[in-house]
Formats: sequence, structure tokens, C-alpha cells
Amino acid sequence: MISQARTALVHEWLTDWGGSEDVTRLMLESLPQAQLHATIDFLSEEHRARLGGGPIQTTFLQRAPFVQKKFWNYLPLTGLAVERHDLDAFDIIVSNSHAFAKGVITRGDQLHVSYVQSPMRYAWDLNHQYLRDYGLDKGVKGLMAHYMFHRLRAWDRQTANNVDLFLANSRYIQQRVWRTYRRRSRVLYPPVRTSLFALQPHKEDFYVTVSRLVSYKRIDLLVEAFAAMPQRKLVVIGDGPEAQALKLRCPANVTLMGWQSDEVVRQHLGSARAFLFAALEDFGISPLEAQACGTPVIAYGKGGATETVRDLHAADRPTGLLFPEQTTACIVEAVEAFEAAGVIFDPHACRTWAETFSEERFKREFKICVDQAWDVWRRQPQELESILTDGP
Repeated sequence: MISQARTALVHEWLTDWGGSEDVTRLMLESLPQAQLHATIDFLSEEHRARLGGGPIQTTFLQRAPFVQKKFWNYLPLTGLAVERHDLDAFDIIVSNSHAFAKGVITRGDQLHVSYVQSPMRYAWDLNHQYLRDYGLDKGVKGLMAHYMFHRLRAWDRQTANNVDLFLANSRYIQQRVWRTYRRRSRVLYPPVRTSLFALQPHKEDFYVTVSRLVSYKRIDLLVEAFAAMPQRKLVVIGDGPEAQALKLRCPANVTLMGWQSDEVVRQHLGSARAFLFAALEDFGISPLEAQACGTPVIAYGKGGATETVRDLHAADRPTGLLFPEQTTACIVEAVEAFEAAGVIFDPHACRTWAETFSEERFKREFKICVDQAWDVWRRQPQELESILTDGP
């Protein structure tokens, strides 16, 4: 039985709280016997308590100078740090990976299940964009950065051999896992804390987006679109390196609120006419949080949004509308189409759909995945792919 198996759970790094940490929290609740490992741990006591308050095993990076504030300076050493996790005492290793965690070293008799949030985006799909955003695309620094990421890509692909079973957080990521590692995977959607969001059937006269203000989120397109629709209002919640540039081009009908508390975010998600989402995302939690409030979503129709939004033109009981291109014109057209559709978007349908991505669903499906993998692994390890769902 899996409850008798010695289990290790490997997280990337614990510096603040986000969606990846929520996944680890629920994994620990599903596997309470698991020992947690991370490259570094600088969580607050409040956040650490969410992980059960147990011991967290870290690496030599925990003692590196200024690592808490300048962790990204240690990126070239992070793969080495992950390989230093001593997991010899365990039967099952579960890694929650969006960069390095899947690279842990395991023995041939240990089962390694890796939940992939994404193959490391800054080394693969968004490499050139990240380098431009941080001014590392030119000159000597640019050459050094390109070489570092070249080495990271080789390491990332090679360490895919350390994984026995891949779980992908969406069909979109399932395709990327195949393209990057040439490995099949099973889709397990991440959890959404739907219980924190109350259904609000009555909406006010504004649209909202909640996002970190970085270039790939394409908040600039939303601002431009609403500049072309002065009769409509947009509220942008979030902060980031693009904030100042957005302020300089912000029209009167767009409000940049900056960072806001969870309470303020929930209030705006619930009362908005619709949630706007222009990014190409691996999955995207915020659109589902909006739907949990009964708020429909207008989203770019690629990536994870195609799995989290029931499109007006393709589904019964639609929960939103997808637009085909990341352009100002497409966003304007989508907003106008949304207005024309009117009451066809039922807040209760939005809520019902969001609840299918709940935390309890994640815990149940995650436990089933690991139980099945462990059962097959002990009997016929070569048959492990038999528990995979359809996909690449």
C-alpha cells in the first residue's frame, strides 16, 4: 500500500506563496507521510504552517550569500543543488516542477512521478522574450546568458530520463512535455480554491483583469483596446516591471490599481461584467477564480484558456468567449460580441464549471494517479504507461 511507502516530495524553492505552493500543500495533504524537500526555504511562519509545519530539507543554496533576495543570480547552480537532494531513504519521489525539481537523482528501484507545471519557460518557449525583458539579449552579457540557457536546455532534456511518470497540468502542457522531452504524460488539472470565492449574480459596469504586469501577459493590448472603447471601463489589478510603461499610455477609462489584497481582488472579480485574459498561459488560475464568482471570461483562445473557458460558440452553458489573435482589434471585437450576447452568460453556469477544478478534485485525482503508478511499478514497471490518458 502507498501509505506504507516512504515518500519524498520535491518542490522548487520556497520564497513566497503562489499557485505552485498550493499544489504542494495539497500533495502533502494527500500524502501526509511525505518528507518535503526544496532548494531554499524562506517562507513566513504563516505560509510554512500551510504546509503542515513539518521539517523541510534544503540544499547548500540555503546558506548562500544574499540568496533570499538574489536567488536568480544562483540560477546556474540550481540544477546542481537539486541533484544534491539525498533521496536514498525513499521508495516514491514526487516532484512539483516548473524548472529544476524533476532533475533529482533517483535509483532504478525508486518510482519518480513528476507533476509538470511547465518545462522551464525561460529556457524554452519564452527564452528570447525573457532575455529581452531583462536586457540580456545583446552584448557580452547577452552572449553569456544565451550560453547559460543553452546548457540549461541540455540539462533539462537529459534529466527527463530521471522521471518514470509525467503528470501535466493541462493538455497544452502535455503537448509541450512531448515536444520538449519526447515523453507521454497524464493530464491532471491544478487546484482552484473555489471555496474562497462567493457567487455574485449581480454585475457592475466595468471589466477587470488580475495579473502580474510583465510583457507576456499582454496587458498592453487590453489597455490599447479600451482606449479604442472609451465608453467601457477596465480595472487592472497587479504590479510588475511593465507598470510604469502602462501608466504612460493609460486612457481615462482604464484604472491601474496596482497590487491589492485578496479581499479586494475577490470583490472586483465578483462584481465585474467580465474578466479579461490576453496571455498565452500554460493553464491560468485567475480565469477560473473569476468564474467561481459567477463572472464570465473573455480570453485569448490558445493555451490553457481553451481548457478552462467554455466558449460561447462551442459549448452549451458557455462561461465566456475566446478571441483568435493577440491583437487590439480582436479584443475590441470580442468585447463587443460579449456585450451583444447579453444574458446568455449565466453566473451559475460559470460557478458550476469552476467547481469542477476544485481542490478536493485535485487531491482525489492526484492520489489515484500515485496509487495506480505505485501498484503498476511494483508489479511491472515497464507497463507504467498503461495508466496514461490519451495524448501525445
